[in-house]
Amino acid sequence: MQIGIVQFSTDYTIRIDELAREAEDRGFESLFVPEHTHIPTCRRSPWPGGAELPREYKHTVDPLVGLAWAAAATSRLRIGTGIALLTERDPIVLAKECATLDMLSGGRFELGIGAGWNAEEMENHGTSFDDRFKVMCDRAKAIKTIWQHDEPQYHGPFVDFDPIWSYPKPVQKPNPPVLLGGESHHTLKRVVEFCDGWMPRMRAMEDIGQRMERLRIMALEAQRDPASISTTVFAVPGDKSVLDECRRAGAFRALIMIPPVGRDQSLSLLDRHARLLQG
Repeated sequence: MQIGIVQFSTDYTIRIDELAREAEDRGFESLFVPEHTHIPTCRRSPWPGGAELPREYKHTVDPLVGLAWAAAATSRLRIGTGIALLTERDPIVLAKECATLDMLSGGRFELGIGAGWNAEEMENHGTSFDDRFKVMCDRAKAIKTIWQHDEPQYHGPFVDFDPIWSYPKPVQKPNPPVLLGGESHHTLKRVVEFCDGWMPRMRAMEDIGQRMERLRIMALEAQRDPASISTTVFAVPGDKSVLDECRRAGAFRALIMIPPVGRDQSLSLLDRHARLLQG
C-alpha cells in the first residue's frame, strides 16, 4: 500500500513546494490538497465536521496552482486534488489545466473530485445545491471526453459542446486517474460508472473492508473489473493500526492528514509519520 499525505495548503502553513520536496525526500508517495474557491460570510450551510468552520477553509491556495509548484519542486511525488469541487469549475478550462499539469509533471497528476457541501459557495458559481451531484457527474464525464479524444464533443444536461480542439493531452493514458470522494451507496455507483478510483474519508466509515467489498461486488454486477478501481483512503490519522486496517482491506493508498500548521510543526510531523512507511 502506498502512503501519501494531505494538507490544507494556505497562506500561513508551510509552503506547498517545500512540503512536497520534504515529503518526497522522506519517501512519501503522494501529496493531495483540498479546494475551496471562497467561503461566503453568511455561513448558511453548516460545516459537516462540527459547529465552527476551521480557519483553513477560508485560506486555501488554489489547488492546481499550488500543485504546479509542488510538481516543480519534486521528481517522483504524485500530486492530486482531494477534492476539486466540480460544481465550481468550468469543465473545458479544468480539463486543459489538469492536462497541462499532468504533462508538465511527467504524468504524476490525479484528479480527486466531489460536489461539495457549501450551498452558498456553489451557488455563487451558478450551481444549484439540488443539482450538485448531477452537475459533478456531467462535468467529470465531459472532462474525460476532452482528455481522451482529438476532436471531442459532449452533449449532456449541464455540459454541451460540439467538436473542439483542446491540447495538450495528458501524459497518462487514457487519462489521469479520476477519484470520487464520498462514502454513500450513490457514491459507489458513480465510482463504478465513470471513475478510476474511490476516495472515502476514513472517519466517515465504520469498516472500510466491508465497504470495499461492497464496491467490488457492485463492479462485478456492472461487468467491470474490480481491479480497475483503486481506493485512496483520505484523511487517515498517523496511526499504524489504522494504516494496517487500510492495508488489510486492500486499499491502494492511504493519505495521512497533516494539520494546517507552519513549517517546523509540519516537518516534525513528516518525520514522525515517515516511521510508518516501513509497514
